[in-house]
Amino acid sequence: MFSVTGMQGFELFSMAHMGTLVVFFAACCILVYFRNKRKIYQQIIKWTLFILLPACEISSHLWLILTNQWEVGDLPLQLCSLSTFLAMYLFLKKNEKVFYLFYFIGTLPPFLAMVTPEMVYTFPHFRFIEYFLHHSLLPLAVLYFIFYEGYSIPRKAILFCFVTVNIIAVPIYILNQLIGTNFFYLASPTEAKTILTFFGSGIMYYINLEIAALIVFGITYIPIGVLQRIENKKARDTLGKELS
Repeated sequence: MFSVTGMQGFELFSMAHMGTLVVFFAACCILVYFRNKRKIYQQIIKWTLFILLPACEISSHLWLILTNQWEVGDLPLQLCSLSTFLAMYLFLKKNEKVFYLFYFIGTLPPFLAMVTPEMVYTFPHFRFIEYFLHHSLLPLAVLYFIFYEGYSIPRKAILFCFVTVNIIAVPIYILNQLIGTNFFYLASPTEAKTILTFFGSGIMYYINLEIAALIVFGITYIPIGVLQRIENKKARDTLGKELS
C-alpha cells in the first residue's frame, strides 16, 4: 500500500477510477442534502474538511520523504496546494475575494485532475487514495462555503481571478526557470497523458493555457450564476407575496 514500486498500472476510466468519481459525486449530493439540516451537521462537515485537507497535503510529503522521493519539485506550489491554503484561510477567516480565487481554482481544475489524473498507482495504494481524496475535498470545500457560509460570486470575479492567477504565475514561472521545476505546469505539460498533453509546445502552449483558463473560469461560473439567479428570483417572489 505504501510501496514505491508496487501496485502500479493505473488505467484511465477503470472500475476503480470510475468508482472513485461516483463516490465524489455522492459526497457532493450528501453535502447539498444536509445544507438545511441542524447546525451540528455544519460543524461536523466544516471540521472534517478542515482536518482532512492539510492531512492530505502533509501525508503526501511525508510519504515522499520517507520513501526518499521528495525533490524540490514537490514543494507545495501547485494549484492544488494553493487551493488547500486558500481553503484553510477561509475556514479561519471570512474573505470574499479570497473565496473568489478559491472558487475558480478549487472547483473545476481539481475535478479535471480527477478525470484525467497524473497517476501511476492503482487502488488501494496510499498515493491513489491521497490523490483522489485531496482533489475531491477541494470542490467539496467550495460547496461548503456556498451552501453553509453563504458565499456568492459576482460575474466580474471571473476577470479578477484570471488576472490574479496570471500575476501569481509570473514569479512561479521565474522560479521554474531557476530551479528546473514545473509548478502550475508552466514549464511543460504533465508527464502522464492529460488534457494538457494536447496544448502543444512553445508559445502555443502558453496561449492555449490562457485560453483554457478563461474557458474553465467561464464554465465554473455558470453553476453558481444559475444558482444565484434562482435564489434571487425566490427572494423577489417572497418579497412580492409579503407586500401583496
